[in-house]
Order: sequence, then C-alpha cells, then structure tokens
Amino acid sequence: YMDAFGPRPVLDEMAERIAGHGYAVLVPDLFYRKAPYGPFDAKTAFTVEETKTKLMALVTGTTQEMTIRDSEAFLDALAAEGVDGPIGVVGYCMGGARALNAAATYPDRIAAAASFHGGNLASDAADSPHRKAASIEACVYVGTAGIDRSFPPEQSARLAEALRVAEVDHTIENYIGVGHGWCIKDHSVYDEAGAERHWKRLTTFFAETLG
Repeated sequence: YMDAFGPRPVLDEMAERIAGHGYAVLVPDLFYRKAPYGPFDAKTAFTVEETKTKLMALVTGTTQEMTIRDSEAFLDALAAEGVDGPIGVVGYCMGGARALNAAATYPDRIAAAASFHGGNLASDAADSPHRKAASIEACVYVGTAGIDRSFPPEQSARLAEALRVAEVDHTIENYIGVGHGWCIKDHSVYDEAGAERHWKRLTTFFAETLG
C-alpha cells in the first residue's frame, strides 16, 4: 500500500525488488477516484502550501473504508492472475494502517501484514486498525521511525497491547535515528542504512510467513 505521494517510479522499483524474491506484486493506486492528479515531488510537496492542500485532500478524501473495499478487488485481481498462495501486504506512511485494516477484514486471505512509518495505527479514530486487532490472523510486523508525530510512543504502546490481547503474532520495532519516510528513496529524509535494514526485515518476514 502506497505512501501519500501516490504511485511513481520509486514505488515500481520497490515492487521490482520484492518481486525479485519470487513474489507476484501489486502496487494499487489508492487515489484512483481522484485521477488525474499529481505527480508530486516527495521532497517538496509539504513545503508548498498549494501542493500540500491538494495532497491532503487526496489523503483525507480516500477513507479507510474505501481502501478496505478496494482491497477485496485487489485480492480478486491477484487470484484472477493465478496467484493462489498466501498473501502478504506491506504499507508505507498512510498505507500502513490500510495494510493492517486489510489483514483484519480479510483474515482468510492475508497471511502477513507489514507497516513501515505507518501513521495513526492506534489513534482515537473509529477506523483505527488497533480496534480490529481481534480479527487479525496474519503475522504482523511494524517498523516505526525513531521520531514520528503520526505514530507517537503512546500509539505504539496502544497497538502493542491490542495485538497482545488479541494474541496476534507480532513485532514492533523502533528504528532509532530515522524519520518518517526513511525507507523511500525520493523522500527528503531517506536513510540508506535504515532503508537497507527495512529491506532485510521485510524480506525475512515474508520468507518466514509466506515461504
């Protein structure tokens, strides 16, 4: 599940890297209802007020419920292409919560769910994924930025408790010294060492849960 800047070459590169481990990969456009839009420069989008306003309209206008419904179509599209093994999902930024919500909604189809610098994973919102922890049967991995206003320590603790109570096999790991967005090359806070650490964790996680 994409970050807030939408599908673009850097996400295609990330998909190719995952595919290189033998997986079929889908990178859906979560903002398709608002097309055409962008493209956005991830390094400057939030520093230009007009661009920031357009971007936030896309994010807030694409609800968790919309993506939950869309996720069924994503899963069906993979099945139509002959993908019949266990499914893993990974989300970045706004995609993190959507990955966890998908795992909670389609527990019989999703075996692994990962989030990196995901925001609002355990917020006060009614659609916060921690509220659906009891429905998750997938293994869960959450990689958090060392400092991230969208996922502060109190949310991390709340998510951990929800997953523990629900007896979800999970790991929450704090990447000290990196900021929100560190995994993705076109972000201003991209951290190569941290990104490679994320790749090691993600590929190991998928190997252990998906085979």
